Amino acid sequence: MADPSTYRPAPGAIPTSPGVYKFRDAHGRVIYVGKAKSLRPRLSSYFQDVAGLHPRTATMVTTAAAVEWTVVATEVEALQLEYSWIKEFDPRFNVKYRDDKSYPELAVTLNEEYPRVQVMRGAHKKGVRYFGPYGHAWAIRETVDLMLRVFPVRTCSNGVFKRARQIGRPCLLGYIGKCAAPCVGKISAAEHVELAEEFCDFMAGRTGNHLRRLEQEMQQAAADMEYEKAARLRDDLGALKRAMEKNAVVLGDGTDADLFALAEDELEAAVQIFHVRGGRVRGQRGWVTDKVEDVDTAGLVEHALQQLYGGGTESVPREVLVPALPEPLAPVQEWLSGLRGAQVDLRVPQRGDKKDLMATVQRNAQQSLVLHKTKRASDLTTRSRALQEIADALELDSVPLRIECFDISHLQGEDVVASMVVFEDGLARKSEYRRFQIKGFAGQDDVRSMHEVITRRFRRYLQEREQTGEWAVPEEDEEQTGPRTEDGRPKRFAYPPQLLVVDGGQPQVAAARRALDELGIDDVALCGLAKRLEEVWLPGESDPVVLPRSSEGLYLLQRVRDEAHRFAIGYQRTKRAKRLTAGELDSVPGLGETRRQALLKHFGSLKKLRAATVAEICEVPGIGLRTAETVVAALAVRTPAAPAVNTATGEIIEETP
Repeated sequence: MADPSTYRPAPGAIPTSPGVYKFRDAHGRVIYVGKAKSLRPRLSSYFQDVAGLHPRTATMVTTAAAVEWTVVATEVEALQLEYSWIKEFDPRFNVKYRDDKSYPELAVTLNEEYPRVQVMRGAHKKGVRYFGPYGHAWAIRETVDLMLRVFPVRTCSNGVFKRARQIGRPCLLGYIGKCAAPCVGKISAAEHVELAEEFCDFMAGRTGNHLRRLEQEMQQAAADMEYEKAARLRDDLGALKRAMEKNAVVLGDGTDADLFALAEDELEAAVQIFHVRGGRVRGQRGWVTDKVEDVDTAGLVEHALQQLYGGGTESVPREVLVPALPEPLAPVQEWLSGLRGAQVDLRVPQRGDKKDLMATVQRNAQQSLVLHKTKRASDLTTRSRALQEIADALELDSVPLRIECFDISHLQGEDVVASMVVFEDGLARKSEYRRFQIKGFAGQDDVRSMHEVITRRFRRYLQEREQTGEWAVPEEDEEQTGPRTEDGRPKRFAYPPQLLVVDGGQPQVAAARRALDELGIDDVALCGLAKRLEEVWLPGESDPVVLPRSSEGLYLLQRVRDEAHRFAIGYQRTKRAKRLTAGELDSVPGLGETRRQALLKHFGSLKKLRAATVAEICEVPGIGLRTAETVVAALAVRTPAAPAVNTATGEIIEETP
């Protein structure tokens, strides 16, 4: 591990001009590339006290052995050079795109004498019209197959085309009507070019004229009693409409735009991009990236823009919609405008259809990240490696086959609850999840809450292990019903974990350790995972265990912690909603949810129910005499609130159920 002071540039040696810098390790390999509006303050920030740096930045500067820079004239040039160097050197501490592949596009070679429709990847060529990109090549072929009924453009290779011209016989597509067969002179070169241009017009969204023309021709053929021709035109019309359904209109103003959305956590981020041309979604692509460097959402957006447009294979539309604007904005916008050759509007949508579509792209990004995590977690080899890495990092005697994680959730000290999630062999065991209400005290105290929950969980474990005496479920526990023993008792906490994880840092870990010590439990390993820096804290240690960012063990611990957080938040919201919607009938003894709803449905409002007699209440199905008397007595002791008054009209607002 190098000391950054050994290679720190001399004072005043760093220029204040815009530029790009590279950090190299002891072997001369480039490990990080960055850019700056002013090199001096940016590079100086790396050479402050290492303890004050972000952990990822601290790891980078202690791995490096030298720094060098290149001065450029403008920030736009810095942006371009940074992208070029990242592509050239592939630095380990820069953002990596895991799915950096080329996407297929539908291409029409208008630069040829006989234009051809085909699937293309890679750099765009001059004189070729592109549509897409598509997620899969088969999606292009499905669209083309539908379109060829009406626009029978050539799709064969140059070799097949030359062979057909030599023998004077078209290929199969020419015989079945899905190619105009220019190879044998059925149409001229000029007519075939016109056909290809009509194909491009339709794909670009100018569909109205073609549909109206086909419909008129169909009606005319039917009027002339040319029913076979009318049927063929009807089928052609249906094929075009099915092709249009694959690209529904999402923006009514015919906008050309690319929409970027991000879903991220502390370790990874998913980038999702929708390509809208002529108001229709013409393509979609996405990447998953490791957040190797310390980068925020705006930084990820800038990386995504570089990744998509920097290679020159993707045209820049008039609008680029993003979830956050890069800082500074002007160089990025100028760079995009230079690539397009015209002004580019880079902005965050605030309202209307574009904001709604951005929400859809965001949901796709979130699903992409979840799917990636699911695939990663389902791999047996990966799970085994993750468990072994945890065992090695925490110095456990064996891999933790059962991991339990606890999290506390509340809203400003109200509805304080806790969750317990269980992972066995690296996979969630949802039937073992448990949840708790914190009622040992009032107010907000996560440390005290953690102590209470750990105490209750392991006290119950000791009780079940001893298997002696009767015990009842305390009212404050809200655990879900689990498997039962032969005598009918709930078998909720029969198995201890090999590793106990708490959401939090030193204070939460200390509280959990104190609870275990008070119960005499010393055979359960304990750690805490602090969310801000993903540090692993052990009991009694002043410094955390820092797992590598690429560690499968850290990834598994993060999944466990996030699942506990999700489960706790869900329960806390349920409790809060129940408390806010609780009414006068909720506290009536013996009156469950079904009969409460039946009463309100029968009488229409609580006010009418309060005025009802016992006999009238007994008319409700399922309500007996004793229950009716209980309801009347419960409502009678409560003084109804003053009626609400409409201040504009003076009318009394009736109560609603």
